[in-house]
Amino acid sequence: MYNKRLLATAVTIGSALAISTPALADDGLGDYRDRFEPLPHLPAIPADNSLTDAKVELGNMLFFEPRISSSGVISCATCHNPALGWSDRIPRATGHDGQIGERNTPTVLNSGFLGSQFWDGREPDLEGQAVGPIEADVEMAMDLDQALERLEGFEVYEQKFAAAFPDDEDPISADNLAHAIASFERTLNTPDSPFDRYLHGDLDALSDQQKDGMVAFVDNGCIACHRGPALTDSQFHRIQVPGSTDVGRFDVTGEESDRHRFRTPTLRNVAVTYPYMNNGATETLEEAVAIMGKEMLGRDFEEQTIADITAFLHTLTGEQPDYEVPALP
Repeated sequence: MYNKRLLATAVTIGSALAISTPALADDGLGDYRDRFEPLPHLPAIPADNSLTDAKVELGNMLFFEPRISSSGVISCATCHNPALGWSDRIPRATGHDGQIGERNTPTVLNSGFLGSQFWDGREPDLEGQAVGPIEADVEMAMDLDQALERLEGFEVYEQKFAAAFPDDEDPISADNLAHAIASFERTLNTPDSPFDRYLHGDLDALSDQQKDGMVAFVDNGCIACHRGPALTDSQFHRIQVPGSTDVGRFDVTGEESDRHRFRTPTLRNVAVTYPYMNNGATETLEEAVAIMGKEMLGRDFEEQTIADITAFLHTLTGEQPDYEVPALP
């Protein structure tokens, strides 16, 4: 179902490109545009987890399924709320028994384009990320075997897992649960933002101030870490934002050089995924731009530069993904 929609969209974009390409150089900013990449409709699909309608449909159900949490009331969608930019818009996530996590909830949008998952990169891909919160004491606090037992109690899940993994003798498994959720998450992408339309040749998609912000973003070095289609290098950089004592990737590697290092967050949809930083203590995008300028680039940005870059970042809010809130058994 989603394959046909993507194909139709690709045809539409291709037609638009054919019409608009001759005007590409008109605003004189071609050298800046060439530093960026538009967001594809889908990320790379791993060889061991082909993307199928059946997996996406099952993953959609599991993403919203609270019974795979210990309390029976928390789901993936609790912290990754579609109405809130697929995040939660609170400084740090609230999990099992009202516990407050140590870090801000990253958006799941476009997460298939990331080189690793979580702020500290402790999982390399979405399959690894999918089951982590289920078992985490501070999140869903559910033993994975017990979660699978709960799913086995519903005939509809037996049918959905069998349809998604027809070659498996026992399809309701931890690996298949992870593969299904990861498949659904790989469809949660936001192409066709104003900036993508600009990169594809619609020079009127950005205002003059937004273009000034793009120029400032490049000239001040922001693009060194925020690059590629998801505007992240997926690398780890040292930063101690105000109020944070989090040691970051050091928790994963134990290497002193990784103390206070965090994976570069995507800037896609950043205007709707506030608050910011690993501790969620930064409330506004303007404040975040100022902090990053000072902490990462050693620059005290002027107010106009902050306003221009912020205006540019607003152009990265893309078309939100199609999905259905599933009818759970």
